[in-house]
Amino acid sequence: MKVIHLSAECYPVAKIGGLGDVAGALPKYLNQAGVEAVIMMPFYERKFVQENAFDTIFQATTTMGNRPFFFEILKERTGKLGFDLYILKIPGLLDRTEVYGYDDDIERFVAFQLAFLDWMLWSGEQTDIIHCHDHQTGLVPFLLYNSFRYTSLSNIRTVFTIHNGQYHGAFGWEKFSYLPDVDPWRTGLLDWNGGINPLASAVKCADAFTTVSPSYLQELAVSSNGLEFLFELEKDYGTGIINGIDTDVWDPKTDPMISAKYTAKTVSTKKLKNKQLLCQQFGFTPDKPLFTFIGRLVVEKGADLLPELFRQMLADQENPSSILVLGSGNEATEHELSVLKEAFPGQYNAYIGYNEELAHRIYAGADFILMPSRVEPCGLNQLYALRYGTLPIVNSTGGLKDTVIDISETGGYGIRCNGATVPETFTGVKRAIELFKNTAELQLLYPKVMALDFSWDRSAKEYINLYQSLKPKL
Repeated sequence: MKVIHLSAECYPVAKIGGLGDVAGALPKYLNQAGVEAVIMMPFYERKFVQENAFDTIFQATTTMGNRPFFFEILKERTGKLGFDLYILKIPGLLDRTEVYGYDDDIERFVAFQLAFLDWMLWSGEQTDIIHCHDHQTGLVPFLLYNSFRYTSLSNIRTVFTIHNGQYHGAFGWEKFSYLPDVDPWRTGLLDWNGGINPLASAVKCADAFTTVSPSYLQELAVSSNGLEFLFELEKDYGTGIINGIDTDVWDPKTDPMISAKYTAKTVSTKKLKNKQLLCQQFGFTPDKPLFTFIGRLVVEKGADLLPELFRQMLADQENPSSILVLGSGNEATEHELSVLKEAFPGQYNAYIGYNEELAHRIYAGADFILMPSRVEPCGLNQLYALRYGTLPIVNSTGGLKDTVIDISETGGYGIRCNGATVPETFTGVKRAIELFKNTAELQLLYPKVMALDFSWDRSAKEYINLYQSLKPKL
């Protein structure tokens, strides 16, 4: 079986969020399980592309409506990522630094999908399954099965994975001319609410669609930015598969980015050593519980709650704690979190931006990670944290609900809050502080959470089962 993954992001080439992590890990684990999996993604003028060697394997000119454009396919030379990496370059469209945020993003990603399909058509490239990720690739299932141009490819099966259902990539029918000739009786498969909606179209047209956790599949029928009715109709046809983590990259036993490496047997002493080094760097005393937030400072992540939550935590003299933030996003939130450094020196610090090495050191040294997310399709930070013996405090939503069992329940190992609010999260923090004071219980939790299996090995098997369930079209 051969699977081509089509994604706008792929770590370490270009990563904005969880999509990049998934696209950069799942193909590797599929290959290890015996499935030939490759990645096709857009070209971005970024560090990985600049520092690695690529071969040009295909060049052609095609059209997007009446606009001709040249494209080429480049293949990474060494296979160093554990899978073949293909990048699609289009001068003037897909040759820039940033992944998203341009006024012509619609044109960029429509052209990406058309060029990909034309490469498949003209090069004779063979595959059994095209696995599309998020709306930037959502037109492919429709075009594959309903465009006269790609009739010869229509025996290929398609899978569509929704990493974030809040973003649809919708655009007006005036841009329908971008697409090659399609069966006019089938154009309704593109439509939602009077416009062309790639995400909705993919849910309708793909042979199977998945979400990145079972709970998120159910939540899309309640909150999906206008697609609730569609997901209510289709939810029985979807599959929720929890994302895995790359246990080669996220392993405290071998992690080159942390100072004191450790296993479940040595976690008690070595984790403390990492905490001491982290506290020394940021001006904390290691005897207090160290809370952290790592991620995008946006409303979906509950980041707007953090300034008030932190003020309440830091003002609680009976339960002193330290807080370290690593992230960027909303400028107002960034400013509020930066100001707190002056108000609470020795108790609070923040690194505004992103630093991969620092993230690893924080996972290794912090006691608790805060995730008061309003929306969290799967969440990876809680899985990284557990791998390093750091306990998550989460809002009970999406993948957080599926992966974190509250310590009050049988087999529990984290803290779940019932709502993304300051009072609910503060209650969770106080429960965490009481747990921190119970050294014996804490010592028992460390090896327990580090042994939890959230690897891609488990998730890859679920995807393989899904692939194998798709029957070839005659």
